[in-house]
Amino acid sequence: MANGKFACFGADRILSAPQGWRALLAKLPRPLRFLGVGGLGLAFDIVLFTLMYMQGVPALAAGFLAQVAATVLTWRLNRAFTFDRSGRHQGEEAVRYAAVTAVAQGTSYAVFAVLVLTLLAAFPQAAIVVGAAVGALISYNGHRLFAFAPRKSSPRAP
Repeated sequence: MANGKFACFGADRILSAPQGWRALLAKLPRPLRFLGVGGLGLAFDIVLFTLMYMQGVPALAAGFLAQVAATVLTWRLNRAFTFDRSGRHQGEEAVRYAAVTAVAQGTSYAVFAVLVLTLLAAFPQAAIVVGAAVGALISYNGHRLFAFAPRKSSPRAP
């Protein structure tokens, strides 16, 4: 597509190479990348929840299962596109991510559960969105400051 109508914008290079996407995304501020990943995770969460709910899975169970699946997706995407490498082994980073996510998703799920059992019983997807917004505030700061925080080098003895 080098001779195509989008060549002057460099679209041919971006579309042909995964590294092009990374470079493009790296130019965006980290909060926007986090929101983008979170938006994809939220969409995945809502679609999966809706599919399970339509199949008769109770709302609380469907909400929990969809949230777990979306969390795995967002960990991989945040690790790849949002946060810099921490210098930790991937397993250690995953444990730290899981700890932050447990707090953030626990808060998100609690908000969802309260709303789906009260004010938003007729609109469970809206309860997911409200819970996700609350959880996102906790999640971003926890991942930035703990899960993906750069490993501090230990001071050397003189």
